[in-house]
Order: sequence, then C-alpha cells, then structure tokens
Amino acid sequence: MSHPMPPHASKRRKWPWVLLVLALLIVGGCAALFLVVSKEYDKTVTVRYEVTGDAKDASVSYSTWDNGAIKATKAGPLPSLPWRKVITTKGFAKGGVLAASTGAGGGTVTCKVTVDDGKPVVDSARGAYATATCQGF
Repeated sequence: MSHPMPPHASKRRKWPWVLLVLALLIVGGCAALFLVVSKEYDKTVTVRYEVTGDAKDASVSYSTWDNGAIKATKAGPLPSLPWRKVITTKGFAKGGVLAASTGAGGGTVTCKVTVDDGKPVVDSARGAYATATCQGF
C-alpha cells in the first residue's frame, strides 16, 4: 500500500529580506544625516550680541563656537550701556552664551542674541550682582 506524498510546498525565508531592507534604511539614514551635518558645518552665520539696561558698571561675557573651537571673551566693567557685538562664525555648533551682570551698584541688564534673522534669545536681570544669561542659540 503506497501513501500519496503531499505536494512539496516551497517556503522562502523572509528574514534575509527583512534584514536587507533594514540595512538599506540604516545606510540611507546615515547618508542623509551626513549630508545635513556637512552642509551645516560649512554654513556661515551672523551672531548679534546686545546688552541694554541702566546698570552703570555692567560686565559682559560671551562665547561662541567657531570652526570647532569655543572662544570666550569678557568686557567690562562698562561705564554705560548699550553694548553690541556682531560676529560671523562657521561650524556646526554655532551656539554659545552671552551673560550680562550688574555690579555692586545694581540696576537692570537685558541680553539679546540673534543668529542671522532667527528668533532672538532674550533674558533680563535686576539688582546688585544680578546676571542675565542668553544661551541655546
């Protein structure tokens, strides 16, 4: 007595194809990220620092990234405000910090940083030895 053989079903494995698709997505995503970062790294921007207020002995410290290095500068005590500085910088990390402090005489200080035509970052402080800090630009 012979038993009939069941038809041979050909099963293809799906996991190699899933792995291939995942690998292509990862490589494509990395390539796109590389292009965005390299374009941003070569972009030059204008950073406008400004400090206003009525403090008579304010001091100003600012830093920014330029070609992969951070640069820090201090000015003050200033006899009067406003104080302004405009720089152009190049590199992926363009942000920095602008800090404006009042001295023993108190008063008010307001810092403002604008990168190109973007939304300004603003902070204010009042009183003796108070500090306004603008960062995240």
